[in-house]
Amino acid sequence: MQCKNCDNNLRTDYSYCPDCGAKVIRNRLTVKNLWGDVIERYFNLDNTFLKTFYHLFTQPHTVIAGYIGGIRRKYLNPISYLGISITLSGLLVFFMRRNSAEMDMDILGTGTSMTWQTKMWDMVLDYQAIFFVLYIPMMAISGWLNFQTQKYNFSERVVIFMYTLAQYSLAIFIPSLLILVIMPGNYMTFSFVALIFMYAYSAYVIKKVSKDKGLELWSKVIIFCVIFTFFYISLSIILPLILLLTGAMQIEDFRVS
Repeated sequence: MQCKNCDNNLRTDYSYCPDCGAKVIRNRLTVKNLWGDVIERYFNLDNTFLKTFYHLFTQPHTVIAGYIGGIRRKYLNPISYLGISITLSGLLVFFMRRNSAEMDMDILGTGTSMTWQTKMWDMVLDYQAIFFVLYIPMMAISGWLNFQTQKYNFSERVVIFMYTLAQYSLAIFIPSLLILVIMPGNYMTFSFVALIFMYAYSAYVIKKVSKDKGLELWSKVIIFCVIFTFFYISLSIILPLILLLTGAMQIEDFRVS
């Protein structure tokens, strides 16, 4: 008997390959064992996904600094973790499109509506995964002061904020889904609250990973927030300019309706 993953010779009573650790599969694929494999892979108590999710709230420095330092099997790697969060975000996009007519785009309460807001929203939904990933290098640049003690380079800071943004996205997934299904008219307001949570959680991660304290910590956190906000606003300005240059948006779309 051979392992289907690494071709190592196995004893017939083995349940896992001692060479690569893969589970020995003896039964033909069915809906039942496919579902069982998903449950075992992602939701068992020893699973790296649940462990990563829990520890990114309770001890993010252990997960992140551990991965940067070379611990690669204890927790889910940042790319896979980010991939899960983007996949679930795709489900939210489906409900956003389905309920977009009920969403109140006037989050500032001005009582006005403009065509450009709808077109911008459509663009954000079309490319939401790309925009979300763009936040990672933006945060990595913004956090250049925060990890000077550890001397983390740009790639290592990318890992820090890859975990951070993925955790943020996964944490707000269920509340976002409930609001989109039950009261979609309040989703834009919730998005603003979620944005504040993203800043707060990012500051928490910075505190835990950098191990700075007191005035030094919070002055660097404020600088991080200011720089990232600048990037965030700049991206928000660039997007309508792109739509104008490509002809997808017209000057008339900015008129109050």
